[in-house]
Amino acid sequence: MTGTDTRDLAALGPRLPSPLQEVADERFGRRGVRLLLKRDDLVHPELVGNKWRKLAPNLAMADGRTVVTFGGAYSNHLRATAAAGRLLGLSTVGVVRGQELAGRPLNASLARCAADGMRLHFVDRATYRRKTEPETLAALLNAVDAEDAVVVPEGGSNAEAVRGCRALGEELGEHADVVALACGTGGTLAGLAAGLPPGRRSLGIPVLKGGFLADDIRRLQIRAFGGLRGAWSLDDRFHYGGYARTTPELDSFAEDFEHRHGLPVERVYVAKMLHALLTLTEESAFPRGTTLTAVITGRPFP
Repeated sequence: MTGTDTRDLAALGPRLPSPLQEVADERFGRRGVRLLLKRDDLVHPELVGNKWRKLAPNLAMADGRTVVTFGGAYSNHLRATAAAGRLLGLSTVGVVRGQELAGRPLNASLARCAADGMRLHFVDRATYRRKTEPETLAALLNAVDAEDAVVVPEGGSNAEAVRGCRALGEELGEHADVVALACGTGGTLAGLAAGLPPGRRSLGIPVLKGGFLADDIRRLQIRAFGGLRGAWSLDDRFHYGGYARTTPELDSFAEDFEHRHGLPVERVYVAKMLHALLTLTEESAFPRGTTLTAVITGRPFP
């Protein structure tokens, strides 16, 4: 394949719109809340959930060029980009946070990236923090011999990705009063909120500490749409210690949810979001009669 366009992506057979599944859970039901799951984890077996929605518009611009992107040692985004490169015949490079990892055996996540043909380039954390600065980015692209590459930001969140995620809100339409999802870089929430009809709102559950995400989402919407769009909010209480961190309470909740509903619960993002929704429901945050939709953005790895 010498180029990439929307026909190449369509040939991968994404399941769009993704299914909407109602679950009977008395913990929500006794509060008068109806719970739906937006099964974006079923969009594609390798480009799962919001990774498809965010990557597809970026990959459509590649036109055969190398795709360079960024992530940590356990990045879902790096794995999805590597898989897309294999499926579409594109060269991919992953710039990985943590120079100390270069001399160690690859973990399962990075090993999957390498098996899919991604070249891994490890950088120290100070350089990684400056990766968006023009001089630092130019030096990184030179180091991986990809000066003319298509650069996709960490988490895949840029204006193209945000516009791609708008379809998520459009698919849900009038089916939900409140739509919730876990947030890393904020791109999916920025697009989702823009796609929902008036009178519906989206709720983001950040999985990282820091309280910085609201400003990032505003910037992404301005870049994508020229201004702010839709009704959205964040609840920062449910990061459980930070990215990829967990607690015995969270693990117990996820295992119980799996047992109740037969849904494998991804721990880094989805478990935190679902547990947040149960906590908020028990706090009476949603009026009786609310239809609440949880976006399932991924599934457990490996």
